[in-house]
Amino acid sequence: MDYLLAAVDLGSNSFRLSIGRVEQNNGNAQIYAVDRLKESVQLAAGLDSHQNLNAAAVERALAVLKRYGERLQGFHPNRVRAVATNTFRVARNIAEILPLAEAALGFPIEVISGAEEARLIYSGVANELAPSRDKRLVIDIGGGSTEVILGQSFEPLHLASLNMGCVSFSRRYFPDGRITAQRMEQARIAARGELQGIARRYRKTGWQQAYGSSGTAKGLLAILAEGGMSRKGITLEGMEKLQARLIKDGKVVMQNLPGIKAARAPVLPGGLAIMMAAFHELKIDLMLPGEGALRVGVLYDLLGRDSEHDKRDETVTLYQKRYQLDVKQAERVRRVALSLFEQLAGADDEKEEVAQALGWAASLHEVGLSITQANYHRHSAYILQHADMPGFSNDDQAVLAWLAQSLQGKLNKKGAYPATRLQWQALLCLRLATLLCRRREDLDSLPLSLEIKDGTIKTKVLKSWLATHALSEYSLQREACEWNKTDFNFKLIEQ
Repeated sequence: MDYLLAAVDLGSNSFRLSIGRVEQNNGNAQIYAVDRLKESVQLAAGLDSHQNLNAAAVERALAVLKRYGERLQGFHPNRVRAVATNTFRVARNIAEILPLAEAALGFPIEVISGAEEARLIYSGVANELAPSRDKRLVIDIGGGSTEVILGQSFEPLHLASLNMGCVSFSRRYFPDGRITAQRMEQARIAARGELQGIARRYRKTGWQQAYGSSGTAKGLLAILAEGGMSRKGITLEGMEKLQARLIKDGKVVMQNLPGIKAARAPVLPGGLAIMMAAFHELKIDLMLPGEGALRVGVLYDLLGRDSEHDKRDETVTLYQKRYQLDVKQAERVRRVALSLFEQLAGADDEKEEVAQALGWAASLHEVGLSITQANYHRHSAYILQHADMPGFSNDDQAVLAWLAQSLQGKLNKKGAYPATRLQWQALLCLRLATLLCRRREDLDSLPLSLEIKDGTIKTKVLKSWLATHALSEYSLQREACEWNKTDFNFKLIEQ
């Protein structure tokens, strides 16, 4: 059965909405574009000296999101994914702005890490190219960051997100729009400095083709081709001719640059400097256009989740191997935690989403043991918060980190993470599961049941089981004391 998926890409320069139709054919699924919207928001240009987004930039963003929200009316939340990139990552006042943005769009917005952005970009480009075993280099120069990915087939081999973009560099080195040889050199040197940290590793691995997937790359392709500066793709020779033209004119003169779009003109010099630096440091001879990029990567990620091939599940399995976890114990805790959570009231989308997070947290709750046993839950929280976890957004990782951090000891109701009531219930299930599975043995059946109503936790436990589990009884009593310090009222009932 065919259906629609939608991806919203909230970039630092432009916002994009892509809607694709999924067609199933002999067990294979393909996405075909149905609708695409793109608007220049120049969000990064709204960052002040303190990295706060100004009111004008926020107003521009909300206006576009309201229009996208109208187009997405009627979509199920599981069929829409909105991701925000560099400017959302760095803006200091984003906590105030994000709820407004989500209200305007009508769907949750995930602020993704640079590494996750790079992974999704590569996925989008790879899915739009013909199948090949060749290694491919993909460069995406956004408004606030530049992603550089080297991959083979659909798998990235190296991922990097660099702190430079066409908007930020144009503001920094060409603030008044004036272009000189000295300013271009300063911008190129700064960009090469950012690239030097990854260049050797990328060159050592090598690649057969290079692709540019951003608006900067497409803009340069159009200018070089229509201006007669390059016969095919982006070349260093062609960019040097373009640079000479810009320096001679002293600014971007649109009538002298066939192929340029008005929205691209203010950020052209910064984007050009970064691309020239990439050609120098990575020794690129020719760059071809790469279609798809982030928004298409998001669509294929949604398709994977819908077909039960969620990238996040793959990451959890990979982390279990990387940190040499006791997989049997992780599965034991996960099974018990989810069984307890299933007993609680509610069957809405939020419960399904929280249950997913609970399962992942249970599967990875012991990653901190790779550092030390003492306070391992704190080490687990740090890893889950800061590690590069493909498929997981920053918000996803924040939930996992909070669950791990709160796994043992005192319950900090006023913690840094603003957990929902359902997430607190998931935490209860996770704490009880680790308690019940402390002996690292399978349970024939659950010795207790849960019910939560009006803030009261009723935990019914079998007397016969308590009689032979003195440590568990003591731990349950301590657990009751901790939860009674929160907004919940914990009642331990023997039966």
